[in-house]
Amino acid sequence: MRRVRETQMQPVIGQAWSGKHVVLIHCTENNQYLNLYKSFHAPIEPPRRNCAETLAQLLSIGYQLKSISPLSPGKVQYFLVLE
Repeated sequence: MRRVRETQMQPVIGQAWSGKHVVLIHCTENNQYLNLYKSFHAPIEPPRRNCAETLAQLLSIGYQLKSISPLSPGKVQYFLVLE
């Protein structure tokens, strides 16, 4: 009879962080990408100069748009979460 060895889950290098990931995107009102801020392990695609394209990429990998906020005249912040 063989013994079944119990294995413990250990983090693997390159393994995605489990839980929620947060991304903030700053854009101009004219659809120009300015900055992207993210949680450390958040999976992202490289941002594009076009803000709509950057948002489309993140939505296609599973992020959900949680809020849109004005920052200053002419600037907008998008708050996205991946669960």
